[in-house]
Amino acid sequence: MDWGTDLWDQYDVIDKHTQSGLDLVDRYIKFVKERTEIEQSYAKQLRSLTKKYAKRGSKEEQECKFSNHASFQEILYELNDYAGQRELIAENMMTGICVELTKYIQDLKLERKTHLSDAKKAQQTLEGSFKSLESTKKRFAKEWAEADKATQQAEKTESDVNATRLEVDKAKQHAHARTHTAEECRNDYAAQLQKYNKEQNFFYYSEIPQIFNKLQDMDERRIRRLAEGYCQFSDIEKKVLPIISKCLEGISTAGVKIQEKQDSILFIEQHKSGFERPADVDFEDYTQGIKPATSDSSLNPPKVRVKLWPFSKKNKISHAEKHMPTAAEDFSHLPPEQRKKRLQAKIDEISKELQKTQDQSDALEKMKGVYERNPQMGDPSSLEPQITETTQNIGRLRGELAKYESWLSEAVGGEESANAINNNTQHGVVAANQSHNIYTEFEDEFDDVESPIGQCTALYTFEGNSEGTISVTEGEMLSIMEEDKGDGWMRVLRASGEEGYIPSSYVKTSP
Repeated sequence: MDWGTDLWDQYDVIDKHTQSGLDLVDRYIKFVKERTEIEQSYAKQLRSLTKKYAKRGSKEEQECKFSNHASFQEILYELNDYAGQRELIAENMMTGICVELTKYIQDLKLERKTHLSDAKKAQQTLEGSFKSLESTKKRFAKEWAEADKATQQAEKTESDVNATRLEVDKAKQHAHARTHTAEECRNDYAAQLQKYNKEQNFFYYSEIPQIFNKLQDMDERRIRRLAEGYCQFSDIEKKVLPIISKCLEGISTAGVKIQEKQDSILFIEQHKSGFERPADVDFEDYTQGIKPATSDSSLNPPKVRVKLWPFSKKNKISHAEKHMPTAAEDFSHLPPEQRKKRLQAKIDEISKELQKTQDQSDALEKMKGVYERNPQMGDPSSLEPQITETTQNIGRLRGELAKYESWLSEAVGGEESANAINNNTQHGVVAANQSHNIYTEFEDEFDDVESPIGQCTALYTFEGNSEGTISVTEGEMLSIMEEDKGDGWMRVLRASGEEGYIPSSYVKTSP
């Protein structure tokens, strides 16, 4: 079955059907374009989302050492790659479907127009032939009527007794001429009829079927190409599914590899101070050896000032540190454990730089030897500035390395004594000789309270939010009750009588 055989008389229907097919292709192209816009918008929003939540800055980099923080950054990285695949889908759909189908449909429109035009021309040719047939037929009918009339007139004239011989001959000649003309018209009509029938047969059995079959082939090709476009809509996304799956697997992997115990250990390593816990507070029995002056003195014994390591909130200290002077080069402002870690990291850094500089020096010396043996390759004296600079750098780095190693040795060696001092101070015990009785200890400590060892001025405002610390304001005059023992803190007394610890770097000692 084909259009030319079964739809030979359905030109208008075929015209509408093929146009409807082209309209469908246009609709599909528009549909895919809108799909690509959705994909592009989706990808753009995903990229903005990942950028918004991506960590930046040293603080965030420090946090990313923890597996749960690092995994979240990996999820953002994978999601960013996922967004790239969505963009790739949009790009491939635009180029592989929209652009290609647009070109294809333009060719189809031109082909359809040509076929319909050929059918119109064939129809017009047949109609023109039919008009010629009708014209020849009318002429034949007219001439035959004139010939019949002339013949009847000739017979009438011949039978008229009053008609002359000349009139009779003239009438017969006219009738004969008319009859001859009618015969010629009859032959023309017969020939034109035969020609028309042949053309009509060619039109309905050959020409139009061929044109309609071409239109059918064109429409079937359009359908096949559109079907391929439908499949492309899925295949384009299928091609990137393996990569998308890898992105999703990467997100799952980032979640699976989180190690909560390791994060806890890392947190401990980062913030462990190295100080010992406070020892038990000894019972101080004032009922033995002295007589209470008043009932108040026995009910309200002197306050023992306890020095505890200030476990202040990190954000509070960070806010105060914004106004602190530059940290000490030997990291003495840090707790012992953190100080050792920072010193070791600095030593490792200097050692790497020293090794690199040493390698550079060796290379320069070798090059100098080559130049000395082969002057044509270069001037050995041209390397002297670089060799001198490298030698100076090596000396400087070795000096820094020795300096930091001595600080590390000091930090490691002095840790136990520092802890002992810290524990004693925490419990208000200032006498090292355990043979002294509790009264002597009490008197020594009271002497410390009443006899400041110096004066200082607060350079910055400090908020004492942790136990054992006090708050001071910028410019406030303070009495120094206990100097810095190497841990970066000193005990001071305010004019109001409030006493506690503040950072040593926050004050300026008065001469």
